[in-house]
Amino acid sequence: MSEEEADEVFPPLKCSDYKIAVSDSVSDGDSFVYVVKSQELSSNTEYQVERTFEDFEGLQHCLFNQEGVPGLQGIIFPPLPAKPCPSLSNSDSKSIKVLGLLAVGENWPTYCQALENYLCLITGHSILSKNPVLQRFLTQNEPLAIQRVKKGIFNWLSQAVEGLRKENHKDIDDIFQNERDNNLTLTGLTKAVTEKFTEMVLTEQRLAVACGHFSTSLQLGISQQEDQTAQEFSKMCLKLSEVIDAVQKNYESVAENNINTIGLYLELYSRYLEAEKEMLFRRTCKLVEVENANKNLEKAKAIKKATMEEMKKATDKEFKEISGMAKIEIQNFHRERVRAFQQSLMGLCVSQLNTARESCAVFTQQLSHFRELCGE
Repeated sequence: MSEEEADEVFPPLKCSDYKIAVSDSVSDGDSFVYVVKSQELSSNTEYQVERTFEDFEGLQHCLFNQEGVPGLQGIIFPPLPAKPCPSLSNSDSKSIKVLGLLAVGENWPTYCQALENYLCLITGHSILSKNPVLQRFLTQNEPLAIQRVKKGIFNWLSQAVEGLRKENHKDIDDIFQNERDNNLTLTGLTKAVTEKFTEMVLTEQRLAVACGHFSTSLQLGISQQEDQTAQEFSKMCLKLSEVIDAVQKNYESVAENNINTIGLYLELYSRYLEAEKEMLFRRTCKLVEVENANKNLEKAKAIKKATMEEMKKATDKEFKEISGMAKIEIQNFHRERVRAFQQSLMGLCVSQLNTARESCAVFTQQLSHFRELCGE
């Protein structure tokens, strides 16, 4: 399939100011190096930079920690894929367990596509795309200098306990409470479907490998003897080997089509649902702060009343900004999720139909050759 045909079947995510492609990944010791190509649409200026996974993490860190952006915690941040391990092969069970469908294939093409989708989602976001670090990431080869605060085990434990306490906190807004309940259900179902879909793709690939072994075995049965029966048997083995080769290519194409359409969709939105869950949790934490601020104001003595009033107003303002942003993000998220599902289904139908036509033509030709070989 040519690049033009692939773009028609699997149209890329729309980016606002840049056309982006993550074209290659190269193992560099303990990490991968990714080639990120971008074209600035306003000036047609092209850039090519090399980025490690740590650079992607640095970009995500900057997006999380922007200052002066009202309602930032109400944004559903595009999720970054899990970090791959170069020491593990794509077919390694540990790699499959961590990365799922992103670990399937040669040279990690599906993982590169996931990183490309991640950058497109950021550059297509009305707020995240304005971060100056994003432009540096796309246009300058220098690594992003990010200083992270290290936290001890007791900090993580206290956060985990606090998270469990707030996670089940009843929301005052039915819209958000329903969204939290729906997210919990959808997250579980999407993960289950993704796991089953991955198993199906791996089975298709194993069948393709088995066909390759069978085809090779048939070729080993070809004899150079002059005996008429042996020659006829060798011709049958050779022709059957060609048929099995065609079956192998069909399985490979079907598996690739599944990965590049429904597979990429399921993988992305299983992570995206987790990102929505994190956003809803951040809003719940702010809701708890609002309730605590109200309680503190009621209990405050006269001398601290004014200070507590200011703290309450500031907390209320932040909560309203987060809730307002969250409502917009949730609406956009569900609209895009449905659109992407429709697009992936259409892409799957088109690609599998093309594969079926190509395979049908090959099998018809092979059947004709078999009939000639049998004297029919």
